[in-house]
Order: sequence, then C-alpha cells, then structure tokens
Amino acid sequence: MKPLLASLLLLLMAKPIISAADAVAELAAFSVFDKVDINALAKSDVKTEKVPPMSNARFLAVQSCYVTSGAPAKQIEALRQWNPTKHRELKIFLHSDLPRSPSTADFSKLKNAPDNGSVRTLVADTEKMSSDLQISREEAKKFSSGGEKGGGGAMPAPVAAFWADLLNARARSFASGGTSAQSPYDHTGEAIKPGDELNGLLKQQDKIRRQFSVFLGETGIGRGAGSLGPELYWELLDVDDKGVLTLGASYSRAGGAGTYQAADVLYYASGGYYVALTLYQMWPVSADGKPSTLVWRGDMISSASLASLHGVERLASEGAMMKDISKAVTAFRKDTGR
Repeated sequence: MKPLLASLLLLLMAKPIISAADAVAELAAFSVFDKVDINALAKSDVKTEKVPPMSNARFLAVQSCYVTSGAPAKQIEALRQWNPTKHRELKIFLHSDLPRSPSTADFSKLKNAPDNGSVRTLVADTEKMSSDLQISREEAKKFSSGGEKGGGGAMPAPVAAFWADLLNARARSFASGGTSAQSPYDHTGEAIKPGDELNGLLKQQDKIRRQFSVFLGETGIGRGAGSLGPELYWELLDVDDKGVLTLGASYSRAGGAGTYQAADVLYYASGGYYVALTLYQMWPVSADGKPSTLVWRGDMISSASLASLHGVERLASEGAMMKDISKAVTAFRKDTGR
C-alpha cells in the first residue's frame, strides 16, 4: 500500500478529536466557565459554579464541568447503565427503568422501600393526604387506607398501591403527551403545572437554549416517549429528609465531530421540587495524550421551598445543590473510570 493512501485510510479510521482550544472556546460561549485547562481539569475534581439569579424565585441553576476518560459515546452509554443506588451518600433508595409502554410498568419495588425516617415521613404524609404532597385533587380522592395490609418494607400495601397507580398513570400520560399532559399539583392549593415549570427554566437560560436548540427540537424534551430516544425510569429518594417519588426521562443525541448532547428530565415529583432538568454537552478531547471527554453539565430546578429564601439562606441552598452535584459526578466517575 502506498504511504499516501495508507495515511488517508488512517485519517478516515481515526476517531474524531476536537482541539482543546475549540472545545474550551465553545464551552466559554454559552457557560459560566470562561477559562478551562483540559489537562488540569482531567486531574482534578469536578468544577461547580452558580449562575446569576433568575427572575422566578422558585428557580435555581448550577453549572459544572469535568474531564473523564474515553470518548463521549462511552460516557453516554455509562450514563444509561449507571445505577446510583449503591452510593448511600446520594440518598437514592430505589431506582428502576420503565418500559417505553408504561402500561406494563412494574412498581412492585415500592413494597421493599427501606425502613428509614425519609420513607416513614412519605408514608405518614400519604396516609393523612398531607397538603405537602404534589398530586392532583383527583389523585388524592383515590387513596384508601383499607384493603391489603402489610408489605415487604416500611411502606404499607395501601400506600404502595396508591403510589404505584399514580406513577403508572403519570408515566402513561407523559408517554402520550409529555409534560403538558401532566395533571397539575393542585392538591397543594396552587395549580402548578410541570410543563410550565420546565419551559420556564429553559426560557431563563437563553445562551443554553441556543446551544441546545437543535437537540431540544429533535429530541422533543418534555414531549414524551414518542420523541427521539427517551428512556423512562422512576426513583425513590431523599429530599430534605423526606421521601420523594419521582419520574424521569433521559434523552441523548450525537452531534458532529464525535460530540454528544444529553438531558435528564425529572417531570414529576411527589414533593421536594416541582421539576428538575439536567443538560449535558460532551466534546471528545485529548487529555495528557489520552482520548477523553470534556463534559459540561447544567442543573436547573424549580421548587416551592426556594421561593421564600433570601440572602444567606438562598446561598446555603445553592451551596447544598453544588455539593450534591459534586457527589453525584464523583460517584459516577468512580464507577465508570476516571
């Protein structure tokens, strides 16, 4: 084989690697990170920064970036397969994938919820139909404390059955019509609509919206399982010492030159927050001569509890959110290979 032809073939076979300068420049164009050293970041912990306050007091956002080994496609696959429940510090008690046709969804794991203070609080709030529960008035009418007793864990059978039915119905609604088909949280006294909260978060982040405009359009984030490539799941976790049940959908899209964009939408929560959105931008780079991925992550949340926070209290809430994100990224990097 002639040397020139061999060189051309090697170029065609090589995996795309974006120059560090180009990746850093694109990162700086839409994020709060105006200066990043790829090699230094590869050897350090995740960097997290708060963003300027948004006009809606319920909204809070944090951005982070880090470098990890392997190409973006590897990171996307790792995100799909990652199970956070084995990291106790993340306080995610149950995690389970859902089929794209939620009519066959299985929520039987609820009966095996752990016996801890967070779960006991959720059970107590459910049994008395507390106004803290983020459900609709119609959903509240469906709870009955009678029938089957007991359960395999801390969650009595009537409570587990109530939440299984509610989560199944909301997952079906999302699959057919996205966040706009979700019933409002009007049992709380306010008619909060998850779809409006998600759209509000995105509208507050103009640079990010432009960066992800194609992705948001093609994947139809928040438009349900009929759009491109969503993967559905549910979780039981702790939020401020209270058990919270949540429904989520994950999306991803390959871009040019080996880049990827991804999103994780928590479109329902029984408490703690109304909705949450995490966006990812990934670039294939070289760190110390090794194929790596530069990852930008943007976390946005809407929560009733944030609305009343000012000054030091709001700063503390931002700090807690940044700390939680750092814990999650550190756990993920540990599991998938730094």
